[in-house]
Amino acid sequence: MSKTIKIGVSFSETKYPNYPAWILDNDRGIEIISLSWENNNLDDLHLCQGLLLTGGLDLDPWLYEPLLLNYPNQPKAWNRSRDEFELELFGLAQSLKMPILGICRGLQLVNIALGGSLIMDLEAAGQRNHRNMDGIDYVHPVLLKADTLLKSVCFISDGVVNSAHHQAIDKVAELLSVNCFSDDGIIEGIEWKVKNDRSPMLCVQWHPERIQNKESNPLSQNIKEWFFEEAIKFKR
Repeated sequence: MSKTIKIGVSFSETKYPNYPAWILDNDRGIEIISLSWENNNLDDLHLCQGLLLTGGLDLDPWLYEPLLLNYPNQPKAWNRSRDEFELELFGLAQSLKMPILGICRGLQLVNIALGGSLIMDLEAAGQRNHRNMDGIDYVHPVLLKADTLLKSVCFISDGVVNSAHHQAIDKVAELLSVNCFSDDGIIEGIEWKVKNDRSPMLCVQWHPERIQNKESNPLSQNIKEWFFEEAIKFKR
């Protein structure tokens, strides 16, 4: 099958192969273009019909809490080069009105890029741990808000997802609205508040690319199908 749809996937230092494998499942004429700060290939986004912002290391607090130097469960080092590169990717995708899917860190980057902030560590803030422990994702229920793009895509009001994050959205950027909460009140999804004349966009805090039963779970499969359909519409 000839490759007709190109999806740009931001390179992650952790578990990157999971993302292309998920996108390429059943092929359907898709080609992955890896976008990374190391290759500095921002212009390759012009070849794509969709942008997937992946998970990975915490964003450098310099982006939103510049005086903060230490917090629980922070990485040994941040990767400001990746942060800056992906902020440029997000900005370019917006200018092109390209479909955007943000996963975990990708959701957090979108919120930060638009002026939001993060809870630095959920447990330190008195919340339940949502981290991956001993290689096993935390599994929990989520509630989808009515009248949101996410609910219209997934056709469900609640479900079960996997989490591997110790940070979460605190202040939601003014241009965004929440479409999903965990059962303990953590923001698990965001989308545009006003969608007209913007990139089609969904961002989720969980990992649909490796969730259990992802082929039958609408919180993975339906999101992927939505992303494909929007990429096909975008194809020029």
